[in-house]
Amino acid sequence: MSTATFTVTGMTCAHCVASVTEEVSEIVGVDGVEVDLDTGALSVTSSDPIDPAAVAAAVTEAGYDLVAP
Repeated sequence: MSTATFTVTGMTCAHCVASVTEEVSEIVGVDGVEVDLDTGALSVTSSDPIDPAAVAAAVTEAGYDLVAP
């Protein structure tokens, strides 16, 4: 099991969290997604290491920005 942590900017409410969670959950191989509104922390759990570009694309699709590590 692999967990990757990212930071999302631009979220202001529970709907924002739900949008990010939904989009990231659709990435093939993702087993779990946790988003913290207060800190912008995004944790993605998967069987194999997840492609950060796929996470960035999903966050962008949701309408937010992923902070570069």
